[in-house]
Order: sequence, then C-alpha cells, then structure tokens
Amino acid sequence: MTVDTRKVTANIGAQVTGVDISKPLDDETVTAIRAALNEHKALVFDNVDLDDEGQQDFARHFGPLTTAHPTVPSIDGAPNILPVDSERGRANHWHTDVTFVLNPPQASTLRSIVIPPYGGETLIANSGAAYRDLPEPLRHLADTLWAVHTNDYDYAVPDESLDEAQAEQRAQFTSITYQTAHPVVRVHPLTGERGLFIGGFAQRIVGLSTAESRKILDLLQSYVTRPENVLRWRWSPNQLVLFDNRITQHYAIDNYDDRPRRLNRVTVAGDVPAGIDGKQSYSITGDASHYTPVAA
Repeated sequence: MTVDTRKVTANIGAQVTGVDISKPLDDETVTAIRAALNEHKALVFDNVDLDDEGQQDFARHFGPLTTAHPTVPSIDGAPNILPVDSERGRANHWHTDVTFVLNPPQASTLRSIVIPPYGGETLIANSGAAYRDLPEPLRHLADTLWAVHTNDYDYAVPDESLDEAQAEQRAQFTSITYQTAHPVVRVHPLTGERGLFIGGFAQRIVGLSTAESRKILDLLQSYVTRPENVLRWRWSPNQLVLFDNRITQHYAIDNYDDRPRRLNRVTVAGDVPAGIDGKQSYSITGDASHYTPVAA
C-alpha cells in the first residue's frame, strides 16, 4: 500500500488515500501513517469500511488500547469503545482527551456513526504550532510551568443549570476524582516537538492561586485556538479521524439543534508526559490503572 496525504490546512490536518484501513496493515504502512500523523497531527480517512471491531483493530496498530474511559461506561460488550453521543452530553469545550490521568492516550480515533444534516463539526487544534507562536518571553514562562488537571470541576455548565439526566451524567463523570500535575510544555516522545499541554481539564498552575492560574491558562489557550492553528472538520458518513492526543486539543461544536450525532471513539494507551527538563508528570489523586496501561 502507498500512503498518500493531501494537506487540509497549512498547520494541521491531512486526508489520507492509498490505504485500506479495514485490512491488516504491514509495518511499513503503519510507519508511514505514524510519520504522517507526526507531521500533520490529524489524519482523515474517507469511505472506510469499518465496524467496531475493525476500528479497534486499526487503532491497535499504534499500541495497546485503553478501555473506553476511566469513569464513563463503554458500549455494551465493547469495553474499548466510547460512544461520543449527543444524547450522553456534548463536549463543546476545548480539551485533550483524559489529561486528568497520569498517562493520557497517545492517540484517538473517531468514526462517524450518525451525522446530523448540518453542523456537528469537530475542531482540532495544533498545540505545537501554538507553542511556536508564543512570543519569546511567554515561551520561557510556559517552559517553567506545571498545571493540575482534574475531572472534578464545572467544565460545561453550573450545577443549577442541569436537568436530572445531565446531573446523573456529571455524577458518573466525577465518580472517581482524578488530579494529575503535567508540564504546561510537553515534549513529544517521538519527534521532540514542544507543545502546550493544557486544555479544559487544566484548572490550576502549580504554585499560583486559582485566579492567577486562570489568567495565565486563558492567555496560553488563546494561542492554541487561533484560527490558523485549527482544523474545522465537517463529518461525512464512513469517515475515521486519527489525531495525536499528545499535541492537539479538540472541541465538538454544538450547532446541530437537537439532531442526533454519534461518533465512536477508540484511544491508544500513552506514555507519561515529560517536560523540557525531562521531569515526568505525577499523580496527585486517583488510580487509572483499570483504564489504561502505560505505553513504553
């Protein structure tokens, strides 16, 4: 198979042709896809002939799988698949998947199952480009910072705005409390590229107050979400998107009224993040060993 890519934007995203990901892939093809992912951060595969098992088989080419989520239930009988379903909630906030655990997934796959007739795009941002965009004084500051990531916070709407079903969903999401300290600037283990490792689960800068932390995190986040660094992907049937969770953030746009929308997510186990000095992330609260192995 010959892996061909066509850039979608200057800073992030490419469409991949020349490979049938419904079939077993040889090492050369997997290496080529990995190289494309390192370069483009998000890869789109069109007209894929995949079921749930096929999606899992494809993701396993890049490492062992996580289970669906540390606290949210999987599909019945498919412990590695998380249904990203509008009926379960809408992840319309910028985040990197599951950064509140010690070793977040290295990569995520999303497969279109039910697509609304309009809206429902996924935004994916290149946090490596964001780091390069920082003025030198901000880069030097970011290089020294650590942030506490947690799942136990008001990341969407306040409690009093929740209906009964939404309150149950939030209680499930926070049924185990996790807090983990990660470097604000993460070094990608395969490329050495530096990226801003923050997003919605990053709630506090180590050593600073909540108010001080929010100002700094908001400033850094504004570079991640610059339009030039963002891919806005409009889903079509039978598509799969693979993105590098080590150096991207994403956001599911809630712009499709009450139409159904569902993607199935499978994630690949990751390593423990490290900063520019080589120091690794450390857990404060919560054991996620039931959710993910640590990738070598």
